[in-house]
Amino acid sequence: MPPPPQPSVQDDFPPLPPPPPRSPALRVVETAFLASTAALIWILSYTPLAPFIRLFFPIPVALAVMRWDPRTGAMALVVSGLLLTVLIGPTRSILYVIPYGLLGYWCARLWQQRLSWYVSVVSGAVLSALGLIFQLVLSSLLVGENLWIYVTIQLTGLTNWLLDVSLSRWGVYWVAEPWMVQVVVVGFIAFNSLIYVFTVHLVAALVMEHFRCPLPPPPKWVQFLLD
Repeated sequence: MPPPPQPSVQDDFPPLPPPPPRSPALRVVETAFLASTAALIWILSYTPLAPFIRLFFPIPVALAVMRWDPRTGAMALVVSGLLLTVLIGPTRSILYVIPYGLLGYWCARLWQQRLSWYVSVVSGAVLSALGLIFQLVLSSLLVGENLWIYVTIQLTGLTNWLLDVSLSRWGVYWVAEPWMVQVVVVGFIAFNSLIYVFTVHLVAALVMEHFRCPLPPPPKWVQFLLD
């Protein structure tokens, strides 16, 4: 006769019920918290910590999208913009919303769709570059002067002076045209935006993993950097 079955540990400790769904109240609380965090990070950018803090500008809005949905991310973006408007004025608040807030929202949407890092980095770099151009246009309107032309003239003069100092000793004289300087500036903006968005992806990969909403798998060479 077989021995009677022995009681198992599972009989004494039945499986736990599934966790309750996240409540709407939690959504509102997290949205408010992330929006206030985004505003605080932007205010801290006016301190000497700006080069480091700048990498976290898009993270709160992106985290709202990844933890909940695009609607929650849009709410966090709008609330952070309104909060910054009250604290430091509409001009500086719009400089956060465009491009950094929109960049966080856009990249998070692509991450939710599990698209490649190449897609999100390149498209995010384009959005970041357009945002920098928007900031330049807005600044020009506020000061009443075309800052693009002003910067071009100043850089052209500086470039020609450097060329004259460095090449005149060999009897070479070359004058840089304004359009050449503009092409170089546009290329620098594009390259800077690409590096910035890629670095934001690295930071977001570490942050999102901590909150259990990971990004799509990165390329192998990027995974080597993260490891």
